[in-house]
Amino acid sequence: MPEITESSLKKQMEKADFSSIYFLYGEEKYLVNLYAQKLIAKAKGTAFEDFNLQRFDGGSASVDDIAAAAEALPFMAERKCVAVSDLNVGTLRAGELSKLEELISSVPSTTVLVIYLATIVPDVKKDKKWKKFIGIVNQTGCVLECRRRAGAELEKLLCRAAEKRGCALSRRNAGRIVGYSGNDLQTLYNELEKLCAFVQEGEITEQVIDRLVVKNLEAKVFDLSKAIVSGAYDRAYGILDLLFYQNEEPVSVLAVLSSAYLDLYRVRIAVQGGYAATEPAKHFDYARKEFRLTNAERDSRRLSVPVLRKSLSALLEADTALKSARGDRRVVMEKLIAKLLLIAEQEGSV
Repeated sequence: MPEITESSLKKQMEKADFSSIYFLYGEEKYLVNLYAQKLIAKAKGTAFEDFNLQRFDGGSASVDDIAAAAEALPFMAERKCVAVSDLNVGTLRAGELSKLEELISSVPSTTVLVIYLATIVPDVKKDKKWKKFIGIVNQTGCVLECRRRAGAELEKLLCRAAEKRGCALSRRNAGRIVGYSGNDLQTLYNELEKLCAFVQEGEITEQVIDRLVVKNLEAKVFDLSKAIVSGAYDRAYGILDLLFYQNEEPVSVLAVLSSAYLDLYRVRIAVQGGYAATEPAKHFDYARKEFRLTNAERDSRRLSVPVLRKSLSALLEADTALKSARGDRRVVMEKLIAKLLLIAEQEGSV
């Protein structure tokens, strides 16, 4: 049986037409946990829940314990459910792995075995154990991968969620929330709950979003890059102060800042060569991050290619200084910001 979609899983739950085993995983942990709990609630039924639902922590439970629960008959019910969270197949020894493979190949029809990764993100493409495990599950059950949502889809989800809470949110402002908080659904819904509680039944405006939404590291550092490019000295150092106050790692800040400048350079080269600003997406990994190229096109207009090359050299020097632990790390970052500001000011494009 091939991997299923979210809509297919919903239909199975609606009809109570269950497979014997389900494996749920993926980067979007909010959806992994949401679907796992809905599936468990449906599969266990309502009769004698204390007997017909058994939960295991995959980090501590043995495969023998899980198998014993799965093979036991339900108590005065059509079926039972065995739920296993965070079973790390990649770390299992050969003996345990063999037992697990035997179990998932022969789960009784009276049991629904749900294995879901609440926190673990496995490398299913490279890890042979995971690849084999998923292949075996697919033969007898269902596998659902919960992927990150893209920008447009996230915007629609936030707009619908706001409407359900009696609030109005435009697609543009939904995109603003995504830009500040990233694409993790749990984080986005937490921010939306806060915004809806604040406005109650009103409109969630740009001003309210700017005031209440907590920006993630990437959003804050991209704000820093925009301040540098525009020559806003006070704002650039204000953002840097805030990052240090929030105990952000200088190496992480520098990594995101370097990424922002790479976006600027790639877009500038593409546009100068007669291509669209989105051309770099064909050659580099910008999946679900195409908006960065659009933003870079706007921010790179006043910077020439030589200026961007000098800026990248300055970033490389700072990276070497941070990783070799030469001098105070804050001083290294402050000098870098000063150098980038001077480069942008003295040699801006004409």
